[in-house]
Amino acid sequence: MKFGPKAAVLAAVTAATLALAACGGGGAGNAGGNNGPAASSLTIASVNDLKTFDPSDAHIGHTMPFYQAAYDSLILREPDGKLSPMLAQSWEYNADNTVLTLKLRTDVTFTDGAKFDAAAVKANLEHYKEAKGQDVYQVASLKGVEVVDPATVAITLTAPDPAFTYYLTQAAGLMASPKALGTPGIKTDPEGSGPYQLDTKNTVKGSQYVFTKRDGYWNKDLQKFDKITIKYLVDLTARTNALVSGQVDAALLDPKSGKQAEGSGMVLHASQVDWQGLLLMDRDGKITPELANVKVRQAMNYAFDRKTILDQQYLGQGTVTNQVFGPDSGAYVDSLDNRYPYDPAKAKALMAEAGYPNGFTLKIPTVAAFDGINAVFKQQLADIGITLVTESIPPANLVADIAGAKYSAATFQLYQGEPWVAINQMVSTTALYNAFKTETPELTALIKDVQAAGEKSGEAAKKVNEYITENAWFVPMYRLNQMFYSNKKIDVQPQLQQAVPSIYNAPPPCWGGPGGGLCLPAPAPPHP
Repeated sequence: MKFGPKAAVLAAVTAATLALAACGGGGAGNAGGNNGPAASSLTIASVNDLKTFDPSDAHIGHTMPFYQAAYDSLILREPDGKLSPMLAQSWEYNADNTVLTLKLRTDVTFTDGAKFDAAAVKANLEHYKEAKGQDVYQVASLKGVEVVDPATVAITLTAPDPAFTYYLTQAAGLMASPKALGTPGIKTDPEGSGPYQLDTKNTVKGSQYVFTKRDGYWNKDLQKFDKITIKYLVDLTARTNALVSGQVDAALLDPKSGKQAEGSGMVLHASQVDWQGLLLMDRDGKITPELANVKVRQAMNYAFDRKTILDQQYLGQGTVTNQVFGPDSGAYVDSLDNRYPYDPAKAKALMAEAGYPNGFTLKIPTVAAFDGINAVFKQQLADIGITLVTESIPPANLVADIAGAKYSAATFQLYQGEPWVAINQMVSTTALYNAFKTETPELTALIKDVQAAGEKSGEAAKKVNEYITENAWFVPMYRLNQMFYSNKKIDVQPQLQQAVPSIYNAPPPCWGGPGGGLCLPAPAPPHP
C-alpha cells in the first residue's frame, strides 16, 4: 500500500487535542472578537502525569499530548483513524509485507540543530527497541533498519505486522535527536522536531508543563498557539473546578462531574473508546483452578445486570456489550453484544455443571478508581456463589501486578483498538494483559490468519472475537463514553480509539467544516 505526500499540512495542532473553531475564538483569557486574532495560548487538564520525555518511555493514551507537542511522529493518525504523512512523506510494503520503505522529509531539524534523516530514524527505532519501555511491544516484529539514502529508510520485520504503520503514529514513531537519545537530559528536556518546545523555566514536574511555539518549524500550519500549557490534575473535583472557573480550556471528566460542567456552559465531546469489565486471566487455573473451566467463566458473564450497573454507576453514559472489540475496530460482531444476557439462574446452573455448586473465592486487586464498581461486582457475583475479595494496592502498581500474573483476575478498562493492536494487547501470548500466556491450537491458528491478512485484517479478526467471547476470556460490561469537556471558545474532535483527542485533530480557526465557524474577511475601513 502506498500513500502520497498530503494531509499532514491540513492537520491543525491544538494542545492536547484541540483547536479553535469559532471565529476569532480564544484560549484561556485570550479571546478575540469576531474576525479577531486567534488565541495566543491554550491550557488543558491531564489526568496523568508524565513519566519522562524520553520517547522510549512514551505510552499511548493520556500522555500522548505531552509527546506530540515536542515530537513529530513518522506517520500521522487523523481523527477518523486514517494514516497520513508526517515526517514520512510516503511508505510502501514489499510483496510479502516484511519490508516497509519510508520516504522522508528533508527539511526538518531537531531543537538541538541536528538534521532529521534516515540515520535519525534508524537510531530512534533501534534505541526504542533496546530501551524496552512499557510500549516496546510496538516494535516486537522489528528485525532491522537500513539507511538506503538520507531520505529513504527500509525497515525489515521478522513477520508481517498489520499494525506496524499504526505504531509509527504512536510511541514507536516519535523521533528525537540522535544526539540526545539515551542521555539523562532527554528525560526532563525533550530534543524533538515537534511544533512546540518545552519552556523549562515555567515547567514544574507533577504540576504543569509549558510549551512555546518553535521558530523555524517545518509546518507552520500545525502551530495554532504561541503557548500550550498542560496541567496535571489527577483529582476529579480539582479538574472540574479548573474547567468551570476558566483555569483550563478542556478536561476529561465523568458523568457526575460532567453535570456540573454542563450547568456552567461547558460543551461535551463524547466518544466510546474503552470497555470496562473483568479480565479473567488465569484461564489455565494456575492460581484459581475454577477459572480453568469455561462454564465458570461463562457463568460469570451471565451474572451481571449490565444495563442497571451502567445506569446507576455511570448515568447511562455508555453501551452494554459482551465483546472486547468495538464497532470501529473492524472485528466487531453485532450479535456478540448480547451473547450473555443477565440470567443468574443460568449462571448458577453452569456453576453446578462445572462442579462448583457452592461457588469459590476469587481475589482481585483494587484501586480507588475501581472501589465503587468492585463493590457492585462483589454483590452480583455473590448471587451466584462467588465470593469476590478485593485487595487494595497503589494505583501505580496495578498494571505491573496484572502483567506480572500476581492476580488471576482484575477489574480493568482497555481501549478497543484495531484488530492486530488489540490482539497483541490482550489476546496473543506476548500480550501485556494475557498475563498467564493462555493459548490454544484453535486460537493460535486464528491469530495467524489475522496476521496474514495484513492491513485488511478485520474480517479474520472477527473469528478471534467470536472465539474469545464464546470461551469467556473476559467479562466485558459496557463501552464507556469518554466525556471530554471544553469551554465554548474551542472545538474538539475526538480521536478514534484514543482516550483523549490528539493534538493534531481540530480544524484551524474559522474553518468552515463540521464544528467550525465560517469566517469572512474583516470589513475594510471606511474611506476618509
